[in-house]
Amino acid sequence: MKQQVILVTGASSGIGKATALRLIRDGHRVYGTARRISEMQDIQEAGGRALRMDVTSDEEVTAAVNNIIQAEGRIDILINNAGYAIYGAVEDTTIDDARRQFEVNLFGLARVTQAVLPHMRSNRSGTIINISSMGGKIYTPLGAWYHSTKFALEGWSDCLRLELGGTGVQVVIIEPGLIKTEFEDVMLGPFMERSGSGAYAELAQKLKRSSQRNYDKKNASGPEVVAATISKAVRSARPRTRYATGKFARLFIFFRWLVSDRMFDAVVMSQVK
Repeated sequence: MKQQVILVTGASSGIGKATALRLIRDGHRVYGTARRISEMQDIQEAGGRALRMDVTSDEEVTAAVNNIIQAEGRIDILINNAGYAIYGAVEDTTIDDARRQFEVNLFGLARVTQAVLPHMRSNRSGTIINISSMGGKIYTPLGAWYHSTKFALEGWSDCLRLELGGTGVQVVIIEPGLIKTEFEDVMLGPFMERSGSGAYAELAQKLKRSSQRNYDKKNASGPEVVAATISKAVRSARPRTRYATGKFARLFIFFRWLVSDRMFDAVVMSQVK
């Protein structure tokens, strides 16, 4: 397999870290980026490289991409993984918090893509892999802002794929299901601060309990499952436009496509208890 130069954002934990380590084992030249460079020591020890990059900073994105181009002359694969989730009732979530969610999950991703694209187009080769979620196709209560970023990413990626037709640059969407990462830990604390008391307290408590059940190690896939799917897409000369992977991803996406809004609402709420 041809050695590729790969940039992975959000590589300090979870799916990003597992993906960086998997692709290093596959024989690629991997650059992991994150705000917490101290959390990427294992990537460096495995033979990869670690760069600090906050996807919300124009300066840090430009510096990191230029660093890679100067060292390698190209970036073959961009894996846009950096992101997080905020949960809480729409009424309880400040617009500043909602704006930050979009700044990281969508605009940050777009910022990195814009920095990398000219180099890929110049080489008439490259693949952009965007880590979405089954949450870009389905929805859950108190997750309006997180789900909206992933729904937006799905459409954004589809439009980008059309724009890049004929350039040699491909666009792939990864839709993970329930994955045991820092996602739950980052989500639950602030979520309960927002909606754990007040008008939505009962619903919040139910969602907390169901989330803890769902993200139990026995019920959720490890991030290595997603990393293996990304590795498959990287190896393919003509990857699929979408890969649903991990616990429940294919099942839930198919079920959402199959049934009406009202029926899906009822099934979702039956699990929040």
